Amino acid sequence: MYDKTRIVVPPQSGRAMRVRRGDLIRIIDPRGQQVSDLWAFSTGEKLDWLSTSQTRDIVERLFPKPGDHFYSATGKIMLTLVEDASPGPHDMLYPACDRALYERAGLFNHPNCRDNLMKALRGEGIELPFTPDPVDLFQNSMPQPDGTLVVEASINPPGGSVTLRAEQDLLLVVTACSVDHHPTNGDACTEIEVEITPAG
Repeated sequence: MYDKTRIVVPPQSGRAMRVRRGDLIRIIDPRGQQVSDLWAFSTGEKLDWLSTSQTRDIVERLFPKPGDHFYSATGKIMLTLVEDASPGPHDMLYPACDRALYERAGLFNHPNCRDNLMKALRGEGIELPFTPDPVDLFQNSMPQPDGTLVVEASINPPGGSVTLRAEQDLLLVVTACSVDHHPTNGDACTEIEVEITPAG
């Protein structure tokens, strides 16, 4: 039996965490309807990061399903979706919410996932000149038949979760999405929990 690590990501914030190859990472939405942005970075000799565009291209799907891999910008497998204990969907089209998004809505100095990512990375000694697009877990943003993109309230129930397996040593950043003026998070931002089970 291996000890699990449990990390709570407070509402409208982000956390960085190191995982090893073979570790299982369960991302849990305790209260329901809370989107969680996920990034993954390989911090070996050359920095590499999870690429949603590469993943869409290689798996030929817009939304991940159990058994699918998530690929890096250089086409390497980073994570595998082992279990989906949620109704989904998990978006791979949208960027992280950022300062400009809120300013367009007249909200200034608002918490946002881009800044939370950069803050978490700075704590690990990493500075990025750009923001990779995240995997938006539990985000209900299915394309409409006419091609319109609409973000609706998450349909994830309390306790809904996904489990991922690390396919290499990684630095993960997980946020509890900051959107509180739109139905994205059910009109109330809540925490996300991360449970890491070490490889056997």
